[in-house]
Amino acid sequence: MSVGHNILVVDDDAAMRSMVADFLRSEGHRVSEASLATEALARINSGEFVVAENPTVHQPGTRLDLVISDLNMPEMSGIDFISKFRQIAPQVPIILITAFGSIETAIEAIRRGAFDYTIKPFKLGEMSVTVARALRFRDLHLENARLQNKIEQAQSFGKIIGKSPGMHEVFDLIRRVAPANANVLITGESGTGKERVAHAIHDEGPRHNKRFVAINCTAIPESLLESELFGHAKGAFTGAIGRKRGLFEEADGGTIFLDEIGDMNLALQAKLLRVIQERKIRAVGETMDRDMDVRIIAATHKDLKTAIKNGTFREDLYYRLSVIPIVIPPLRHRREDIPLLAEHFLKKYCSANRSQLKSFSQDAMAQLIGMQWEGNVRELENIVERIVVLAPGNLIETKDLPSAGEGNIESFFEANQSGALPTLEQIEKRYFKFILDKTGGRKEKAAQILGVNRRTLYRKEREFGFVLDGEAPDSDLDESTLSGIEE
Repeated sequence: MSVGHNILVVDDDAAMRSMVADFLRSEGHRVSEASLATEALARINSGEFVVAENPTVHQPGTRLDLVISDLNMPEMSGIDFISKFRQIAPQVPIILITAFGSIETAIEAIRRGAFDYTIKPFKLGEMSVTVARALRFRDLHLENARLQNKIEQAQSFGKIIGKSPGMHEVFDLIRRVAPANANVLITGESGTGKERVAHAIHDEGPRHNKRFVAINCTAIPESLLESELFGHAKGAFTGAIGRKRGLFEEADGGTIFLDEIGDMNLALQAKLLRVIQERKIRAVGETMDRDMDVRIIAATHKDLKTAIKNGTFREDLYYRLSVIPIVIPPLRHRREDIPLLAEHFLKKYCSANRSQLKSFSQDAMAQLIGMQWEGNVRELENIVERIVVLAPGNLIETKDLPSAGEGNIESFFEANQSGALPTLEQIEKRYFKFILDKTGGRKEKAAQILGVNRRTLYRKEREFGFVLDGEAPDSDLDESTLSGIEE
């Protein structure tokens, strides 16, 4: 029998409690005692006992492996204790003991979550066998959780998921470069997770307790990008009513992530090169340089070597940024990662939408694995979220997935139009109709997917002729209510 476990004995009968506790100690276990179920729950909630299912979570307290509880106690019965205990420790076994045994009570105890049920008086040898089975169950669960955690760790790094050789190379590079201060250039197609890799490098390095500041170089107009990066002095240009700290200053001591660096104009590239070389920044409109202690991680989906040949990217800046290059493979080159990612996103969006956990059929998963994924992980996440909302059942079939060419806009038009291309109004009408059909006419869900409020949805329904002008918009939302909702 496996020994050395932590057992809690709960019984208001001091003599019975001591007898059981002494016997378990003689078997080599560590035993704690509580006279009431309410006391036991209070001690568990206080953190005295650890009931976490994840065995890798290190926290103060004694890991609880087994509870042995009496049935009839003041303040709270053993049956009620099981129900409350199961809410906070669903995998810790409980053995219930009583002098008033009956089949009905035994069934109720098992239904509430008891591992086993023993009737007084009992022989200590019988108790030993029952305890051994319960602890074996506990050991198997913990070992399974440990192995599952080990598998998950092998298939992920931080918030990045993947078990393919290509992603393991990325994980290895992250571990090796994180402790350094060298600049890193991350390349990969859009949607491959370049910012997640940058975040992982920051989180694993010595700057993890400082700020990680990210900026997309294409999201800010060129005329404002220099001010955003380096800051500006009061009066530096029209509208500069005060001094503004730039993102390099905001990231002082930490990491700045320059996403889509390949789209930065040549003039600003020259200023960035000076910053990297001199480790100083100068705000727009100022003459004084400021020291900079920032690690630079850049990313782009473009081929910068081709951009250098075309004269749109500086070669000297490229070599300053690309001290350590990291290339993220596209999703179509690591298809073994697709099931892991799909299941991860499925759990995420089932939880976010408060829907029952769904699962993929084998054929549906095979179809996902075979798709081209031009939008990479971002496209997969988008499709899984859509499936969670629109799939009618808990088992996702191939019919619930987009067709092979659905993600391609040219294929959409070719498949749905002959002759002239549709107008924007025609596309909008068809899309509204598609979402309403898929949601079974549920206006709140349809409005959520379409990104409009319900008043806008009802107005569009009337415009498109889906409902008559005099028809009520919804059983739970009348026209007077709608008129009070802001657009």
